[in-house]
Amino acid sequence: MENEKELSFEELYNESLKETKLEKTVTGKIISITEQGEIFVDIHYKADGIITKKEYSDDETKNPKDEFKVGDTIIADVLKQNDGLGNVVLSYKRVKQREGKKELENKIKNNEIFEEKVKEINEKGIIIEAYNKRIFIPLSLSGIPRGEDASKLQGQKVKFRITEYDAKTNKIIGSIKNVLDEEKNAKQQEFWNNVEVGKKYEGTVASISSYGAFIDLNGIVQGLLHVSEISWDRNANVNEILKQGQKIEVTIKDVDKENKRIKLSYGEKGQNPWNNINEKYHINDIIKVKVVKIMPFGAFVELEPGIEGLVHISQIAERKLAKPEEELKLNMHVNAKVIDLDKENEKIELSIKELEGTSNEYKEEI
Repeated sequence: MENEKELSFEELYNESLKETKLEKTVTGKIISITEQGEIFVDIHYKADGIITKKEYSDDETKNPKDEFKVGDTIIADVLKQNDGLGNVVLSYKRVKQREGKKELENKIKNNEIFEEKVKEINEKGIIIEAYNKRIFIPLSLSGIPRGEDASKLQGQKVKFRITEYDAKTNKIIGSIKNVLDEEKNAKQQEFWNNVEVGKKYEGTVASISSYGAFIDLNGIVQGLLHVSEISWDRNANVNEILKQGQKIEVTIKDVDKENKRIKLSYGEKGQNPWNNINEKYHINDIIKVKVVKIMPFGAFVELEPGIEGLVHISQIAERKLAKPEEELKLNMHVNAKVIDLDKENEKIELSIKELEGTSNEYKEEI
């Protein structure tokens, strides 16, 4: 019995001297973190494991104390079973690189959108560090308009997709522009699905032309606000009424979903001056008017902003005229007599001829 018992103790002793074979990856508990950034780990082995600062992260500025504390569990790869000082050399960054690569490739495979912080910006593009990889986004794919400063993205979180990935060379190209285009297209589609005549929007004056203004509706779609919807005055200068960048409330007047076109109206256009035309003007009234347009058949004159009338060529002078320009010039002021007034169709006819030789005759010299 004693021999058997001694043998058992001997076997146990010899067994304890045998070197246990470590797995390639081990899980242990942190027993200390030094000021130099070294992590000592209990890996349930005859020797403790050590993760040097170099094997913790490629980023030298990272402090393991910001991520771990004593007692935390950590997973690491075994690099060497003895560093010469009796410690097992471990690598935490290799585990992170492997996990990061797997997660990265799964996201790329599923065409997912990434959201990460911009690490660096240079003259060629944007650099992002994520999944233990460096991702490059060229300026042309940054979503920043040409000529604008890309530095405003420094330190900001951006959304992007991976458009090119080479695991062998670690070449990773991303695109912010792709995501922005997708988001814009989705918003546009939502807009066109919900837009309807009579719906009001707050818009921004995007550009101004002689025939009106293009209004940016919530940064998604632009609609045309024709000059006739801005002012009752057909000769109004849009630049004197609206300014680029100005916020205004507009109403959908007409929608062409097939061709993606919108016409708008503007509430601040005011009341139609023709509404009380019969109260202001009457047949035989003599009015000082301004020549605003000359046509072969006569001249259009302005009674007031928004009210224009026609002086037919036969009503310009007693003598027969070959063309209105023989008597009238653009922007000339003359006295004219109201000879017909049609409120319903918004038409006024006037005569200059009927005042010839009277005390009411007036023609501004130009």
